[in-house]
Amino acid sequence: MSRLAESDRERISSLFDRHLEVGLHHGAQLTVSLDGEQVLDLAGGVTGPNGDEETPARRHVLFSSTKPYAAVTLHTLVDEGLLSYDDRVVDHWPEFADSGSEKAEITVRQVLSHTAGLPRGEIDRRPDLWPDWDAVIEQLEEMELVYSPGDVPAYHPLTFGWLVGELVRRITGTPIEEAAAERVFDPLEMTNTGIGLRDHETDDVATLTAFDEFDRCRDPGEGMGDHNAVAAPFNTEAIHRAVIPAATGIGTASDMARFYACLANGGELEGTRILSEETVEELTALEAETEADGTLDREARFALGFWKGGTTAAPYGVLSPERVFGHAGLGSSVGWADPEEGIAFSYVTNGVREGSYEHTARVNALADALRLALATP
Repeated sequence: MSRLAESDRERISSLFDRHLEVGLHHGAQLTVSLDGEQVLDLAGGVTGPNGDEETPARRHVLFSSTKPYAAVTLHTLVDEGLLSYDDRVVDHWPEFADSGSEKAEITVRQVLSHTAGLPRGEIDRRPDLWPDWDAVIEQLEEMELVYSPGDVPAYHPLTFGWLVGELVRRITGTPIEEAAAERVFDPLEMTNTGIGLRDHETDDVATLTAFDEFDRCRDPGEGMGDHNAVAAPFNTEAIHRAVIPAATGIGTASDMARFYACLANGGELEGTRILSEETVEELTALEAETEADGTLDREARFALGFWKGGTTAAPYGVLSPERVFGHAGLGSSVGWADPEEGIAFSYVTNGVREGSYEHTARVNALADALRLALATP
């Protein structure tokens, strides 16, 4: 018997539909799994301002909801003993920094916990270079520290993915998009998900629309700046095909829910194990926290490749427990797991809303509706 009553499914579905009716976005998908069983799989609206009908299989740009996919790919190498979290990046990637420099002391743990001190650089402003992996890596090798390693938790919007991806490539000899497919997507049957589109794939990705801020909400000065400008390059085929492991996940809510269902169950789903329970426990533990993130200027609690719950800014429900972990993507998507409750939740939209409050309010409404349903006898 499902833990989610039919009446609760209907109420959550009605709230999902309400978001579409009031124009928060043109189209969306919502998938929820409980104890590894999919209990909700919704799709509604259209794929863009003048798009086709949304379906559960329509792929979307996932923005930073991609980061956990890249991170877990790296975590599989820890399970295999190919690296340790406290290895220095230069131990595997010698050209990353000059010997004896402060930058050379950056560790894998710091990269994964957004404390490496490289949150931004010239490469963030060069979408023309993003499709060229070698050019990006050269930029990272030349990049100067913004903060001393380990000193300031500061979200790394783009550099996180390239750092993780190059570590994977250096250690395995396999590009991150292929390694993620081999180690995460294929084993978990995430058949509609990848990091960037491959040459043989049609660009049928849903069209993003960056909505103006709700004019009765004061802008608190948080977030990544003009979300319209940040989102704009991600409607181009060149960026859809680029391998940006922090931002160009192309996928669906149902696939993302499978990913989080696996992690909520200690790294195993339907008899397929991608990580040991010990590694899942370590990667989801709190690693760094701050009242004012050095990039986003708001509360943050970081695990190793994931954001933890328990803050007013966490997009996992207004009263999200500290144990919850997951990730959101630029004002448009979110996925999370609550291992104690056996919940895996994924909400993906094609409407980019201002990321510090509007998107959090939108996704929290659905998360809270789910938690209320599960808490009510």
